Amino acid sequence: MRKEEHLTKPEQYALVYNKGRSWTSNLVVMKALPNGLAFARYGFSVSKRLGKAVIRNRIKRRLRQILHLTPLEPGWDIIFIARLPATSTDYASLEKSIADLLSRAQLIKPAKGKACQRLKAGVL
Repeated sequence: MRKEEHLTKPEQYALVYNKGRSWTSNLVVMKALPNGLAFARYGFSVSKRLGKAVIRNRIKRRLRQILHLTPLEPGWDIIFIARLPATSTDYASLEKSIADLLSRAQLIKPAKGKACQRLKAGVL
């Protein structure tokens, strides 16, 4: 992800938390708010109650990689909030959960070729 694709300031997070729409799964909560920009921005929230730094960082790395491989609609600020079951799940389950949230929110950009076939099959 490029630097401008990150939510960095507390004000940006607060705006999405307070005014954004929410979608939930058993592993992750996703909050999204239109930002009017030509690209989407992302942020991650992984609470200390989920575990030590190694576990929290693993969850963030996995989320970052999933988003890196997923074509998203531009113009959104999105925050992913990890839930406790995300600490013990495998990558494929987390990937499927994120794909489900993004498709319910209609934030996945229509893809062409192999990527489109993978999205239709429910695999990112």
